[in-house]
Amino acid sequence: MKHMTVAEWVRQVLRAARRGESTGDPSRKLQAIQAAARHSFPSGDIESMLEQIEAGYGGRRR
Repeated sequence: MKHMTVAEWVRQVLRAARRGESTGDPSRKLQAIQAAARHSFPSGDIESMLEQIEAGYGGRRR
């Protein structure tokens, strides 16, 4: 980081991270999503699930 501002260092790190992003085959990704969508799992009522999530934060219950 010699003779470089923090802002420039951050920009370089972000550029390097972006270059390292996955460039996988979109059709393969779509196949994985379609396979997952074929499954059906039971799910709770959204209000109950949100209540349970909230209860998990600090042990609070409604």
